[in-house]
Amino acid sequence: MARVSFEYALGQWRDGERRMREAPPERRAVLERVIERVVAELRRRLGGAFTTDELVELYGRGTDWCVQIAVASAPQAPWAWEARTVADAAFSRYVRDATDYAGGRRASRV
Repeated sequence: MARVSFEYALGQWRDGERRMREAPPERRAVLERVIERVVAELRRRLGGAFTTDELVELYGRGTDWCVQIAVASAPQAPWAWEARTVADAAFSRYVRDATDYAGGRRASRV
C-alpha cells in the first residue's frame, strides 16, 4: 500500500475532473455513468460520515476496483476505463462529502 498525501491525492482528483470536462462531448454521458457508479461504490465502502484521511487511505490502496466497475458499466467503451479520469473524478466528487473538507480544502484540525 502506497502512502499518499492529501495534497497529492487532491491534485490527482482535480486532474481527473479536468480530464472529464475536456472529454469529447459524445463521451461524457458514458463517463458520467461510470463515475456515478464509482461514487456509489465509494459510498458503500466508506459508509456514512468519513474523513479526508479515510478517503486518501482508500485511494492509496489502489483504484483497480474502479477500473473493474468501469469495464462492467461500459463494456463497449474502453476509453471509459481510464482510472486517471473516472476514478480520480469520482474521488474528487466524493471528497466534498468528507466531514473535514470545506471550500476546496481540508478543514483546520484542532
